[in-house]
Amino acid sequence: MTPNRLAYNSKKNQILQSSPLPPFQSMNPLLDRLQPYPFERLARLKAGLTPPSHLDHIALSMGEPQHPTPDLIKEALAHHLDSLTQYPATKGLLELRGVIAEWLCRRFKLPTGAIDPEHQILPCSGTREALFAFAQALIDPTRAARVIMPNPFYQIYEGAALLAGGTPTFLNTPRETSYLPNFDAVPDAIWNECQLVYLCSPGNPTGAILPATEMAKLLNLAEKFDFVVASDECYSELYNDEQNPPEGLLEVAHGMGNTAFKRCIVFHSLSKRSNAPGLRSGFIAGDADLMTPFLRYRTYHGAALSIPVQFASIAAWCDENHVIANRALYREKFKAVAEILSSVMEIEIPPAGFYLWPDIGGDDQRFARDLFAKEHLTVLPGSFLSREADGMNPGQNHLRLALVAPLDQCLEAAHRITRFIHLNPSFQASTCH
Repeated sequence: MTPNRLAYNSKKNQILQSSPLPPFQSMNPLLDRLQPYPFERLARLKAGLTPPSHLDHIALSMGEPQHPTPDLIKEALAHHLDSLTQYPATKGLLELRGVIAEWLCRRFKLPTGAIDPEHQILPCSGTREALFAFAQALIDPTRAARVIMPNPFYQIYEGAALLAGGTPTFLNTPRETSYLPNFDAVPDAIWNECQLVYLCSPGNPTGAILPATEMAKLLNLAEKFDFVVASDECYSELYNDEQNPPEGLLEVAHGMGNTAFKRCIVFHSLSKRSNAPGLRSGFIAGDADLMTPFLRYRTYHGAALSIPVQFASIAAWCDENHVIANRALYREKFKAVAEILSSVMEIEIPPAGFYLWPDIGGDDQRFARDLFAKEHLTVLPGSFLSREADGMNPGQNHLRLALVAPLDQCLEAAHRITRFIHLNPSFQASTCH
């Protein structure tokens, strides 16, 4: 090495040692606005606790279906494994989109051909991915960008709004409003700044079903104030009354004469309907003028479904027998668990979904922590699913109990909750209304 090169390296090392590079900063400052996810908060709540080892752990905290995935889905998946050698198209197989269009028309009483599979449907990797991505493609952060959502809510709505540069705006859904948002209470100044409204019907965690009249009211507001309605309908196939399935946004829009589904996007999934959360398969459908740019976004996003998953999805959307049987299992669990818990708390069986949402009348976080410590049973505090809005947290003093485990575990969990309340007088006083 030459003397000049040695001198250069020596000088360079001196500069680096005296002026070290600053540490790498957070990539996107919007990430700092994200709240901890409910299950992260739950893990912190339980940290350091040692539950009784003689009791097997039971989890009623996560909405992860535990009923067996139907054989027809697994068989279709296995039969098409050879297609793993092919890159899937973002738009998905036309055969899948056609089956979805037929299902939508059949399920929501739409005329044959009312949904165009070429321009109004996109497969997605479960509703979570699509609910998040849609806000990123839609929101214009250069102007006022309120994103309205129910409270309590699925936290993806809030995160999607924040990372798109929007402002989450919460509509409380307490018991006093039958766990439904009150659109009449929203001032015009808020609607004027709104770009997107997330609906969830049936609701998570309440199971409440938004009436068609309220959906129609919201669509009229969307037309007046120029915003889009995104309806999360992933619980739409879990309902109590076989003769009265929940109405969907596309069904209501079509009945109003909005046959092009302007400003309407719906999200559906096989996770709950078909007990296939690991398949990560769902779809988005609605306004073609919104779907076209969203497809462009997703082409860059790279979220296509593998071809075996698409064929498994075709098998699932073509069959209703397993869905009917699935609903019967949930009805059985609701009835049996409610009978046990009704001795220690007021229990309302919701019209849809698979959650109980009891008001325990006291500190939901302390209840959940002590229940785990003494009974090895995990439930989710309701306050983890909501935000303070208009002077209240509508999830406070509630628990979300996901009846996803087998019947025997759900019954055992109900007995443990009953025993826990009997042995803890402070909770007993607050839960018996």
